[in-house]
Amino acid sequence: MANPPVKRIPKLSVAIPASLVSDIPHLREKTLKLGLVGRALAIFRVDEVIVFPDRSFQSQTSEIDLTTTILSYMETPQYLRKVFFKIRPELRYVGVLAPLRTPHHPLTNRKKDLRMGEYREGLVVASDQKRSLVQIGVEQPVPVIGVQVPVNTRITVRIAETGKRPKASVADRDAIEAYWGYKVTAPKQSLGTMLKEKSFDLVVATSRLGEPFTRVAEKVLARWGESTRVLIVFGSPTEGLHDMLRKERLRLGDLVDFVVNMIPNQATETVRTEEALYTTLAVLNLLTAEKT
Repeated sequence: MANPPVKRIPKLSVAIPASLVSDIPHLREKTLKLGLVGRALAIFRVDEVIVFPDRSFQSQTSEIDLTTTILSYMETPQYLRKVFFKIRPELRYVGVLAPLRTPHHPLTNRKKDLRMGEYREGLVVASDQKRSLVQIGVEQPVPVIGVQVPVNTRITVRIAETGKRPKASVADRDAIEAYWGYKVTAPKQSLGTMLKEKSFDLVVATSRLGEPFTRVAEKVLARWGESTRVLIVFGSPTEGLHDMLRKERLRLGDLVDFVVNMIPNQATETVRTEEALYTTLAVLNLLTAEKT
């Protein structure tokens, strides 16, 4: 990628409910919908997607597993997928997923095409006290000298030598300037419990019952510029965030900084989660372009 997109400042997380695809009966269509979500996360440089249980965690184990598996599969470079994702029923239709084509999904697969200073995601396939051998998507594993890393560990490396015998060094993913994909997390606690932890400097909830975004845009953007971690929360296909938290005897407005309606005057009875995701991230991406 000639001009790789820089990562966001502040870091951006989105929270989506585990029941995201509960209204879709067939696995193929579920996979397609999750593919749209994964593409949105990558297009708008989201750093983390949080899949939270909107019912009891035990009753949503399969939904959480499907969502996190598909999104993690999409984020993983193609040359590492067969190792990290064995044959599983959830992955039956991954052929319908569009590739992300993000900076950490390189198309080159030859040693001779590696560039000095290039970053790659890799899998440690052998290791001893002198070096670790890392598969980075070229003909043979590349040695990382002087570092012993457990086998089957995914690591980020930086190409230190090119040519017939390239070498690499361990890299700090956070130090990479380019956008380097998203992380998938699935907390067992409820949405209310997660929000009460106050782990984010700015939390924006999306709801058709919220304030039209144009009325609070300046305040949101001011807080955005002062934050290091931002969270945007989305409701489910059948239940909004107000209703989710009401079941926990909590008020949405008490736990977030802003409740906004990103699609005022919507003509459809409902807006699907993936539609709200694209709309919200597109608007915020446009308005915060100079800040990120």
